[in-house]
Amino acid sequence: MEDRTPERDSDHKQPAARTLFEQQWHERFVEFASSADDDAGIAGWSPNGLDTRFRFFRRLWAPVPCGATYIDVGCGAATYTRWISAQGVYIIGVDYSHPTLLKARARTPPEFPLCAGDATKLPFATESVDGVLCFGVLQAVSDSASVVGELARVLKPGGDLWIDALNGSGVAARVERARLRLRGKDMHLRYESRVRLGRVLCNAGFVDIVPHWLPIAPSRLRSLQPMLETNGARYAMKFIPGLGPLLSHAFILRARRRQT
Repeated sequence: MEDRTPERDSDHKQPAARTLFEQQWHERFVEFASSADDDAGIAGWSPNGLDTRFRFFRRLWAPVPCGATYIDVGCGAATYTRWISAQGVYIIGVDYSHPTLLKARARTPPEFPLCAGDATKLPFATESVDGVLCFGVLQAVSDSASVVGELARVLKPGGDLWIDALNGSGVAARVERARLRLRGKDMHLRYESRVRLGRVLCNAGFVDIVPHWLPIAPSRLRSLQPMLETNGARYAMKFIPGLGPLLSHAFILRARRRQT
């Protein structure tokens, strides 16, 4: 296979020291990958959580120009990476957990490109890729701006961004906060505001930002998941004000880097 991996900037610095929150999450991801053998477990999701996210993404995906280069930042077991590659896109899986990359490697052909890298200091040259996926990352970092800024750096002008976050305004987040407060514990996941993340994207030079709400039933109620994915449910969450943010466990924002 032709080597099309975008070169790293020669003066690009090593990742900054992680916060305690981020260090704990790095250790969790190492533990997930070391103890699990299914794609969901390796990435730290429940099977219903990953299946729903992946199914939702496939429904949104549209063909991209031939010859485009994408990177999947926080690729986990390379679930999305393998599927996008099968659509004819050259895509590189990137993760900062070595055990995770080993599990991804075992699931992919030897010529399939995988790369070790931190989302806040990616080992790619500035304006070197046509598209970026960043799923399951923002929940494990202290703030979104450092990640978004780095994604903007590596994207070419007009480049395509897919990024998700846990929805801080939904019922699931409110219940979790209340439950942990009663136990005197802090949140171990970082939830995000769609409005705030939209502002971060704008400040980083992204335009045409489109939100997609993602309702995910709890594992114990996964039998209800098909009801949340009917055409009627999707229509209601799109057009009834406040319903999507209330019912959705997560959201995806799709955006484009502004042309210079």
